[in-house]
Amino acid sequence: VYGVDEGTERIFPFDLIPRIIPGSEWETIERGLTQRITALNLFLSDIYQKQKILRDKVIPAELVLGSKHFRREFIGVRPPLDVYTHVTGSDIIRDIDGRYLVLEDNLRTPSGVSYMLQNRNAMKRAFPVLFNRYTVRPVENYPQQLLRTLQEMSPEPKSDPKVVILTPGVYNSAYFEHSFLAQQMGVQLTEGRDLVVNNNKVYTRTTRGLKRVDVIYRRVDDDFLDPLVFRPDSMLGVAGLINAYRKGNVTLANAIGTGVADDKVIYSFVPQIIKYYLGEEPILDNVETWLASNPKHLKYILENLDKLVVKAANESGGYGMLVGPQASEEEREAFAEKIVADPRNYIAQPTISLSRHPSFVTDTEVAPCHIDLRPYVLYGNSVSIVPGGLTRVALKRGSLVVNSSQGGGSKDTWVIDN
Repeated sequence: VYGVDEGTERIFPFDLIPRIIPGSEWETIERGLTQRITALNLFLSDIYQKQKILRDKVIPAELVLGSKHFRREFIGVRPPLDVYTHVTGSDIIRDIDGRYLVLEDNLRTPSGVSYMLQNRNAMKRAFPVLFNRYTVRPVENYPQQLLRTLQEMSPEPKSDPKVVILTPGVYNSAYFEHSFLAQQMGVQLTEGRDLVVNNNKVYTRTTRGLKRVDVIYRRVDDDFLDPLVFRPDSMLGVAGLINAYRKGNVTLANAIGTGVADDKVIYSFVPQIIKYYLGEEPILDNVETWLASNPKHLKYILENLDKLVVKAANESGGYGMLVGPQASEEEREAFAEKIVADPRNYIAQPTISLSRHPSFVTDTEVAPCHIDLRPYVLYGNSVSIVPGGLTRVALKRGSLVVNSSQGGGSKDTWVIDN
């Protein structure tokens, strides 16, 4: 974990009381996420190809083309099967009326799935009788589902495409997950120095020489992937990787430039994106959102900072946000200056009363704590969603922030049919 005094490790507390989702409710979540990810993938394909949605003025072009993660240089580059979003983690909340709402989408390098898998392992060891009594849908086959999805994305038809995971290294906060997934999938965990590009093809160094790589599940951000194209000071990427990608000789999952679709400003247009590409009403609604780049919205935001949650458009992990009701007057004034200085970069949402779930706040005390849900969506030849996902819980009393970086923890999530 970078930028904290405690070092590179942080404990992510695990709460023993599982979250239970009835099978009927899960079906709605599953259908809604399938619809959403299908539409977002069509959106990404469009804005990097014909840009019809911009010409039809469904979304202001300047919001898309001016997004921090829009990669203009990749217009016209089409990934295998036209799939951009191989792995997605959308954050879902349940409001006071029992409706499931999408809070945000994570389409770059969503993390946390290793906690989902380890939480289930821990619960099965601790409470085997409960799993014999109830029909809890399994999550354990996620690594095999992920491997199959990635193999389906091979740029060339092969019986056994070579898949590797590209990690920034041991000092990355999600390194355990990278290592764990590689072990569970039976694939090689690589750093940039382990890969080499020859004749626009990617190879991994092995004890038997170089071996061709077909698919890279990269857990490295766009900016660090190739020092010849992006940041020249990057020690994490592979020189020449982008040329190999452009030539169609290697698949990157997720594709370069997917971050534009999890820009929180673009998030506010997802209902229109669904209607535009699929001709359907959204199954899962968004949280009401105001854009600071809209003068009327900006006026409302500044006048109601004490009631709103304000977020930077491209931050994650609970950073770059203001929880108005919990902030001091000085904090709100300082944040208002940031908003006015860069309105494109901020959105605001109401302070939603998230659903709460019994949780251990101390070793012996149980209290209701706010929760959200991050299901993991895989997109290969078809869309598949692991039943459940990672339930995150705000273990600080009164907190609405569930991110591990802000003191949150996690629970096992049981989807039960009976």
